[in-house]
Amino acid sequence: MDIRWIMERLPHRYPLLMLDRVIELQPGEKIVAVKNVTINEQYFQGHFPGLPVMPGVLILEAMAQAGGLLVMPEDGSAADKSFYLVGIEKAKFRRTVVPGDRLQIHVTLEKARFNFRRLVGRAEVDGQLAAQAELTLTGVDPE
Repeated sequence: MDIRWIMERLPHRYPLLMLDRVIELQPGEKIVAVKNVTINEQYFQGHFPGLPVMPGVLILEAMAQAGGLLVMPEDGSAADKSFYLVGIEKAKFRRTVVPGDRLQIHVTLEKARFNFRRLVGRAEVDGQLAAQAELTLTGVDPE
């Protein structure tokens, strides 16, 4: 699924859209998405000059956005519904992510209860673990 498919389902736009492509989706089970990290990202101007490193919080945001796509109905029928990140637990960062890296984001649905979704995410670069976390999302109607 390409960027158009993602943008039809997520409300995020530049500079906060953190996904470029979905390469695998098993609705209600797991998703694998990609973020191509380039030096043109706005945040590299200040994080850090001369030593650009993708902020860990943005890696977590990429996981949350992938999770939002995962928990949305396959037909996109809830595209007008927002899924908000309401919890982050056990976040760990294992390697830096720098321009030129291809961040592969893996998110699985661990538990669904009422309007909450518990997800387990990990981000990898070239098969090496860059970050991992447990995330909680909740669905919110636009009104």
